[in-house]
Amino acid sequence: MSSAQPSTASSVRDILAHPRGGPTVLRIVLGTHLRRLREGCGITREAAGDAIRGSHAKISRLELGRVGAKERDIADLLTLYGVLDEERRGQFLALARQASNPGWWQKYNDVVPSWFETLIGLEEAASVIRTYEVQFIPGLLQTADYARACIRLGNPRASERMIERRVELRMERQKLLHKPHAPRLWAVIDEAALRRPLGGAEAMRAQIRQLREMAELPNVTLQIAPFRIGGLSAAGGPITVLRFQEPDLPDIVYLEQLNSALYLDKREDVEDYLAVMDNLCATAEPHGKTGDFLDGLRFLDGLKTNL
Repeated sequence: MSSAQPSTASSVRDILAHPRGGPTVLRIVLGTHLRRLREGCGITREAAGDAIRGSHAKISRLELGRVGAKERDIADLLTLYGVLDEERRGQFLALARQASNPGWWQKYNDVVPSWFETLIGLEEAASVIRTYEVQFIPGLLQTADYARACIRLGNPRASERMIERRVELRMERQKLLHKPHAPRLWAVIDEAALRRPLGGAEAMRAQIRQLREMAELPNVTLQIAPFRIGGLSAAGGPITVLRFQEPDLPDIVYLEQLNSALYLDKREDVEDYLAVMDNLCATAEPHGKTGDFLDGLRFLDGLKTNL
């Protein structure tokens, strides 16, 4: 355990000096370090849970970054794991405090389920976001009118106020792409999503215009997967893979469902999805042809002349 301590201390120190992302990612980083300390000492989750008057399930959630932690609990765990140096303890406790701060998206907690809150936090910290969409334009590239149509479709019982709150949240998420040190977005959109006129003709014209504009950003790569290439290896549904600069964070695969989502970080799972994404990118039209492809769409009367 002693040989790993300097690198762990350095890593925590770097995070505190140059934090990237919100509390979601900080919780994951803190949990990763606590798991390494526990395993280095040969202590079971059950014993660690007893030390903080909790259960092994609580330790598991803490180590996965799914919950915040009281400073008292972190202090007790550090003592159990033999971390007695005051400077190192102070770094961990400072990280725990930062991880407990609310993210900007907390003001939308009336419309943000906990499973989706995790994605927003991961987007904030990602250095690269790779995504493939089959039915819809990716949320980070949607116009307000297009987003409104999508949200209505997926939430048929929602009030107009709730729909507008969700649209506002989606627009706030998109500001990420225009910030300093913005992540790189690499999106592959199936032609089917472009030919499904959600929100009506004018909304789709505006959405196509926005895609063309976003494709000009230096940190956005946009590819179209046309019908003519036939079947795709990701035909089962949309995929998002997030990559981080923080070395303690593995690549994470996000798979959204109707009322929940899966987050995969096991190496073999991630490598399978990365292989799928690589194949999609190799098969789809190159980024340089995206503008011409969008110009050539004829699924709406007057689309090209109105662009």
